[in-house]
Amino acid sequence: MNLAAKLRRRAEEGRPVRVGLIGAGKFGSMFLSQARVTPGLHVMGIADLSAERARAALIATGWDVDASVAGSLDDARATGRTAIVEDSEALIRAGGLDVVIDATGSPAAGIRHALLAAENGRHMVMVNVEADVLAGPYLVEKFNRAGLVYSMAYGDQPALVCEMVDWAEACGFSVVAAGKGTKYLPAYHASTPDTVWSHYGLTAEEAARAGMNAQMFNSFLDGTKSAIEMAAIANGTGLAAPEAGLAFPPASAHELATVLRPKAEGGVLDGKGMVEVVSSLQRDGSDVPNDLRWGVYVVFEPKDADVRGDYARNCFREYGVKTDPSGRYAALFRPSHLIGLELGVSVAAAALRGEATGAPTGFRADVAACAKKALTAGDTLDGEGGFTVWGKLMRAEDSLRRGALPIGLAHKVRLKRDVAEGAILSWDDVAVEDSQAVRVRREMEAAAGLKAAAE
Repeated sequence: MNLAAKLRRRAEEGRPVRVGLIGAGKFGSMFLSQARVTPGLHVMGIADLSAERARAALIATGWDVDASVAGSLDDARATGRTAIVEDSEALIRAGGLDVVIDATGSPAAGIRHALLAAENGRHMVMVNVEADVLAGPYLVEKFNRAGLVYSMAYGDQPALVCEMVDWAEACGFSVVAAGKGTKYLPAYHASTPDTVWSHYGLTAEEAARAGMNAQMFNSFLDGTKSAIEMAAIANGTGLAAPEAGLAFPPASAHELATVLRPKAEGGVLDGKGMVEVVSSLQRDGSDVPNDLRWGVYVVFEPKDADVRGDYARNCFREYGVKTDPSGRYAALFRPSHLIGLELGVSVAAAALRGEATGAPTGFRADVAACAKKALTAGDTLDGEGGFTVWGKLMRAEDSLRRGALPIGLAHKVRLKRDVAEGAILSWDDVAVEDSQAVRVRREMEAAAGLKAAAE
């Protein structure tokens, strides 16, 4: 609870935390809007494939560009101004940098930047959940060995859920379920960039004028982003992925403890200790009252609920905590999240406390590419949010056993054989070219297989 005080002290001492931001899109821009007014933070450099886009992000978020933009990274370090570069590696290697933020959204780029950050003694805040789910357990080991922090991004839902799970366990509760809300119907798995805007109540022309990316928004709608975020939470907390994938049960914020309990007790869970996403829509398409579309939650119970749990259960009732009808299962939730506006918490925690706001502690869950339609040999996959595949949450052991193709590598790869609609794609189905991301992922899979065999 003292990060702000620590940042102010660094500002007073003239030793701000120096940050390098890679990616000046929406998430990066939201961080820039708050970093500008946070004492003790110095955005030393911004790397983006388009320097003009980075400059536009600074203008849009209230920066005085003429006064704040430096001519070089060395100048930025010396003067407290901000350099704009197109070379992300040069930014990571720049002298004096403390923390690297990857907000690119590209799994391959995220892996590359993380490995460079570890090599150069920089803490890493991985906004790029796609990279984290593809290879996070591998990457965090690199940072641990280097005595550095690899962290999820506070403000994004995975880190916020990890915090809630940590809170519950630190209070002595057992976590029954944790996750987030979203807008979901089963038909959304087939959604494509051509059909996405009707689900958001927009025309393609309106979306284009607003600069909205159809494939990115479709990844939220077709279930892929939810699967990626739940895999990150499972890998970061020890919670399990549902064996059949996410169920997306409709539930209001006040029904969480009733819906998210074991099936044997009237809920939807295979067992306790699961990740799950609740839908803001009933299956007929009508709205769920008091929905949790933008929020996160945790469902918990007293550890001795079967023996001497009455005291805690009575406290739930006395203090207005929402419970299931038995009073045994309780839920707390946060109705919204501020994404990049909260990212400074991760930067400060890494640099000033040496702590992550969530990080993988094991390879427990994965996201596999699942065919949206019947695919034919010779077709080229177009990745997350595209026309060909969506991402399905799987338990890591099931993914490894099936040789499932990770969604993070299902982009610009050619099919070697036909795949039926709804089938999980495998490594054997595609012609994968060698790359750093492929090698890292394969090495992580091999290590996980050896560990499983030893156990």
